[in-house]
Amino acid sequence: MNSKISEYVRLAAGGETVLVTDGDRVVAEIGPPRSARSPILADAMLADAVRKGWLTPALSPGSEPPRGGPPETTLSVLLRELEGDRSDR
Repeated sequence: MNSKISEYVRLAAGGETVLVTDGDRVVAEIGPPRSARSPILADAMLADAVRKGWLTPALSPGSEPPRGGPPETTLSVLLRELEGDRSDR
């Protein structure tokens, strides 16, 4: 690995794209963030996870909840199971 990584990051921050090669083959690019990318890392990671289908975003306030079948358990059963799990600690 080249010790000039700080210089490459500065170039990317200035709008340049740096190609990383292994021999004659390009293996990566270091460049400025895409316009759709949030400047806040946590937001960018969440947006990326949604794009990849790993997460489904919450509904907007006031929108209808997703339609589904009947609940698989009741709240009272769920709370009893939770209490049992917590008592094991």
